[in-house]
Amino acid sequence: MKPTRSYRFSVIIPCYNEADYLSATLKSLKLQKTSANYEVIVVDNNSTDDTVSIAKKFRVKVINETIPGVCAARQAGTLAAKGEIIISTDADTIFSPNWINFIDQMFQQNPNFVALGGPCRYYDGPWWGKSYTHFLFGWSYLYYLIFGHPGYVTATNLAFKKTAWSGYDLNLMQGGDELGLLHQLRSVGKVGFSLNNTTYTSGRRLEKGIFYNIFVTFLYYYLAAYYLNSYFKRNIIGSAPAFRKSYTPKNIPKLAMNMLIIALICLPLLYMGRGRVSTFISDGTQDIRPFINRLF
Repeated sequence: MKPTRSYRFSVIIPCYNEADYLSATLKSLKLQKTSANYEVIVVDNNSTDDTVSIAKKFRVKVINETIPGVCAARQAGTLAAKGEIIISTDADTIFSPNWINFIDQMFQQNPNFVALGGPCRYYDGPWWGKSYTHFLFGWSYLYYLIFGHPGYVTATNLAFKKTAWSGYDLNLMQGGDELGLLHQLRSVGKVGFSLNNTTYTSGRRLEKGIFYNIFVTFLYYYLAAYYLNSYFKRNIIGSAPAFRKSYTPKNIPKLAMNMLIIALICLPLLYMGRGRVSTFISDGTQDIRPFINRLF
């Protein structure tokens, strides 16, 4: 019998109609500069476009999950994974060539870590979206410094030991692969967080403006769905509408007003997060822009 190959890492990518973005994501994974062996698993979650054929061109493992929802897709990918450490990410995300190598070094240097989170940024979309990620992950890092674990992790940049994982909550749509998983991992051991290993993701979800993203996407489909579905242990609020196109500003006055509002809200908060967080904030996407442009 042929022995089953093992890997140091398994990168899990759930996909629902991601043909416009998946190619660039898989290209950036092929360009990783690391001595660690890793596999890439694309989980097709009922796509009707060319997602599967694109994934097969890159010779990565492709599996199917018919139960809709990101938690179900990540669950299927993690169960199929042969890696010691699972890396959760998304199909519209780009990685610097040293991304996996950095994760590997952090786990080697911190054997007590059961998981490691990092920030993400939007490589396109409105200005306020980019400022929002600076604030969000700056806050999460400050929380980590104070309490010893991050206040938030993004599923597009989260690595965890498979032995520490007991499964995703399939009653959850949004938040289960972030808040739910973070709570689970924290109960097992140390969850680390570093600002020095950013992923770069699409800002397409921000196209409806700041108010839609705060009150509909975040408060309703994320927080309300997470807590209600967790409490009742069933799907009370379903998945947020999928956005499959890049952001294109159509209403300049509305965009300008959104930018002003987010600036008034976030700039005082950003000023409070000085020191190492200010270094993270000042390091924008400019440095990786030529690399991103080559992938598309």
